[in-house]
Amino acid sequence: MIESLHSPHIARVKALSGSRGKKERRETGSFIAEGLQFLREAATPGSVPTIETLYLTTSGRLKIAAEGIDISQIECVDVGDNVMGAMGETVTPQGILGICKTPSSSIEDMDVTGFSKFAYLYEIQDPGNAGTILRSADATGFTGILTSPNSVDVYSPKVVRASAGSLWHIPVYERVDLDELVDRWPSDCIYALSADGATSLLEVNPDGPSLWIFGNEARGLDSLPQNPKITSVRIPMAGNAESLNLAAAAAMVFFHVTSASS
Repeated sequence: MIESLHSPHIARVKALSGSRGKKERRETGSFIAEGLQFLREAATPGSVPTIETLYLTTSGRLKIAAEGIDISQIECVDVGDNVMGAMGETVTPQGILGICKTPSSSIEDMDVTGFSKFAYLYEIQDPGNAGTILRSADATGFTGILTSPNSVDVYSPKVVRASAGSLWHIPVYERVDLDELVDRWPSDCIYALSADGATSLLEVNPDGPSLWIFGNEARGLDSLPQNPKITSVRIPMAGNAESLNLAAAAAMVFFHVTSASS
């Protein structure tokens, strides 16, 4: 069991989550995830992303045993509570932390057929919003998530935590150019959510694979490239609220779209 706070294992984990974490994650193709919830999803046979190394405290092992999760095929390293505390970012560590392999994904690999539903996050910056949107897309049966080149890193610790395990259920395609995506899209069902949208969401019922674009928390879609293939859509609001939180608005859209096509 590793007890030393000078262990290179700590340095390896912290490099993936510190101030240079984004660069380190991109260069190594790895990211970190903490807790029992992520492990439930990641330990499933054939699950993607895969776990490279799993760090466990004694209490972490007991939690895993109680859940009946099979970790026999995963490289495990036992660490002391002090080492786990130095590695992790959560206030109350569960004694379970994994270094995971970032999936290799490309829009060439996307399976866009029938009534596929994809969400495109355009310059989204808030990790909590990104993770919650991932979770909502997973819950409502969306096919996949795409992000623009200037969006938050989906594999940052805060996004991973906010996704609550959904990162292992729904494919993510990062740093996708919107113009290229729109040009490749096989239907006219491309919608951008905007408070000033000309079309009400309630009037939209896609008859093919659909792409839904969500803009930056502060600027919305002001900097979105103009394209005649994109329809601007608004969520009708009967109350007095000026606007909706991005993640809440996305959840409403996801529910409407999946309900309309079911």
